[in-house]
Amino acid sequence: MNATPTLGFLLHDVARLLRKRFEQRAKCLGLTRSQWQTLAYLSNNEGIHQGGLAEILEVEPITLVRILDKLAERGLIERRQHPTDRRIWLLYMRDEAHPLLAEMRELGDTTRAEALQGVSPEQRELLFHILSVMKTNLVQACRSPVDENETSDG
Repeated sequence: MNATPTLGFLLHDVARLLRKRFEQRAKCLGLTRSQWQTLAYLSNNEGIHQGGLAEILEVEPITLVRILDKLAERGLIERRQHPTDRRIWLLYMRDEAHPLLAEMRELGDTTRAEALQGVSPEQRELLFHILSVMKTNLVQACRSPVDENETSDG
């Protein structure tokens, strides 16, 4: 058996460990991972409706509603009714969320620096370039149906 991890397993492990280390640091903020991820994505998409944010986060809308309820209870986000469609709620950050978001970004910077320790700036640039190309390739590939001639062991 080959002891060398495959690319998929290695990427998965690195992502999992980055999340784990960030969570260790962020525990003091009193947010769950799903709550801080929701805040992070909302900060870049203010005014989005709940369904759109659920799609970005790749969670079921009902799951997101529970997360948003908790964030609203803490005074970190607010729902505003759509100006022309009363069925749609738009999401916004409250002023109270911005210092928390700044702390989260600092913790993220510290965690990334820890992960990239010993990696030169040139290697970092190459890593980001390669991962960006891979992401683009996979986004494109996911838009096409799988060729029926492909096999699961191929």
